[in-house]
Amino acid sequence: MSLRPAVHLAIPVDDLGAARRFYGGVLGLSEGRSTDHWIDWDLRGHQLVTHVVPGGPVPAGNSEVDGHAVPIPHFGLLLSTEDFHALADRLRAAGVAFVIEPYRRFPGEPGEQWTMFLHDPAGNALEFKAFRDPSQVFTR
Repeated sequence: MSLRPAVHLAIPVDDLGAARRFYGGVLGLSEGRSTDHWIDWDLRGHQLVTHVVPGGPVPAGNSEVDGHAVPIPHFGLLLSTEDFHALADRLRAAGVAFVIEPYRRFPGEPGEQWTMFLHDPAGNALEFKAFRDPSQVFTR
């Protein structure tokens, strides 16, 4: 049996109800198994697990990228341009505050992309991006 490569990511949250409303309601992820202290989420075929940890995540700081203070650590997804803009509209409609508003990064350069950053209710930083040319994800 061959498995499709996928990522498993476990993150701290301080309130499972808030995580359920955000990841299930706002982002629209399907919920998998759960207990009273963790929930599995289908992050487009990747397993994201929100675990209750008193105090939630601890940010490390920021890193300067293209004139913006990018929150560290962060995680997210590569999307199609159409899906990126649909998600940005969905987030705006839900009243989500952006850390970095959706914008086009590195225009005209290899790796040109749309990107946006936000926090979940526990303070975990998320990035969603869409490359103009998906074959340039790792182009220098």
